[in-house]
Amino acid sequence: MKLYSTTPSPFARKVRIVAHEKGLSDRIEEIAVDPYANAPELLATNPVVQAPTLIAEDGLPLTDSPVICQYLDAIGSGPRLLPAEGAEWLRVKRLETLANATLEMGVKLVLEKRRPEAERSPSWMSRWTFNMGRALDALEAAAPDAGDFDMGVLSAGIAVSWISFRHPDYDWKTGRPNLVALQAALEQRPSFQATVPV
Repeated sequence: MKLYSTTPSPFARKVRIVAHEKGLSDRIEEIAVDPYANAPELLATNPVVQAPTLIAEDGLPLTDSPVICQYLDAIGSGPRLLPAEGAEWLRVKRLETLANATLEMGVKLVLEKRRPEAERSPSWMSRWTFNMGRALDALEAAAPDAGDFDMGVLSAGIAVSWISFRHPDYDWKTGRPNLVALQAALEQRPSFQATVPV
């Protein structure tokens, strides 16, 4: 399998963590690409040129991080990170989706800040910042526990670690002790240590 990835991407980090956790790292060739430069090898497999993109064992591309993670979870070893069905599946997917939404707000802020200052939208930046904060509050209220390691918990941990990385001036820790504890615990896992964004 081939994984087209960019190290700073939190969505790529999630895929890489799942690969480590499921014992698949040695079966995946990681290829660093720059999506913003329209990397030809990525464009050939993903028409919207987004990372991560995984070329699965059957040669077909998978282009959405939750789908890629679900695929790796199914073919890898060890406990399932996403329950197969029922109330537990829904609980985990809700947490994962909330963490992804948190990241989406943060990514929008990063992209807006890359625009020339005269082209930036203060109103959109304010909205995305407030939305990110509200999503973090919802994650805090969900109280994800590193001891219950699943796709939702690892997604929440990636979200707060990435915000620390990309938005160092944004105070996400005050008033969110559950998320602070989650980050501290998860960053001790070998899979998290092997995938620190740079």
